[in-house]
Amino acid sequence: MKAKYKRVLLKISGEALAGEKHSGINDELLMSVAKDIKALKEMGVEIALVVGGGNFWRGRTSDGMDRASADYMGMLATVINALALQDACRRSGIDAVVQTALTIEHIAEPYNKDRARKLLSEGTVVIFGGGTGSPFFSTDTTSALRAAEMECDVILLAKNIDAVYDRDPRLDPNAVRFSRISHTEVLERDLKVMDATAASLCRDYGIKIHVFGLAEKDGILRACAGEEIGTIIE
Repeated sequence: MKAKYKRVLLKISGEALAGEKHSGINDELLMSVAKDIKALKEMGVEIALVVGGGNFWRGRTSDGMDRASADYMGMLATVINALALQDACRRSGIDAVVQTALTIEHIAEPYNKDRARKLLSEGTVVIFGGGTGSPFFSTDTTSALRAAEMECDVILLAKNIDAVYDRDPRLDPNAVRFSRISHTEVLERDLKVMDATAASLCRDYGIKIHVFGLAEKDGILRACAGEEIGTIIE
């Protein structure tokens, strides 16, 4: 399999890491991701990672809690997942570094754009945890920002659903699946594949997004090879 892209940002939702358990981390799935990352590296791809935290915490479901406090708790959840991914990579023989937008120096490096780019060019997998470091922004927005800063060719958006639909296919069996769609249409239809801030950033900076299911067999590799699985947003 030949890679279509040189440098990618792989966004993995926290829910996708949980697998069928719906919370926590599915270790088998975690190691499968690390296996795919190793295969990408062997194809010569430079890999940045952003991971969500929804398998541990979803702040928006916490009625009555201060929004900023809830968002900071969510950022810490992403750090847990980032450290788990780093450990899985290292167990698989992959050099990996976690950088966080929140300063937690005992367990991860603080985010530094220039160092992150240097590590990527040297073949190290860089995992970005802690979101943007500010409340009121999602990890989708983090993905768009880091993809722009790292000059990635594409965002590979691995989710617990296999494509973009006009409504939730888990609730409506008649939901329409898109194979290709524009950023503008995602915004106009208010599709929930990512938040509006992230979609706008990707549109404005011409960043392609490839949405697919993390559970899809060899999904990460196939998406990076340019196969038309899931949905391509451009």
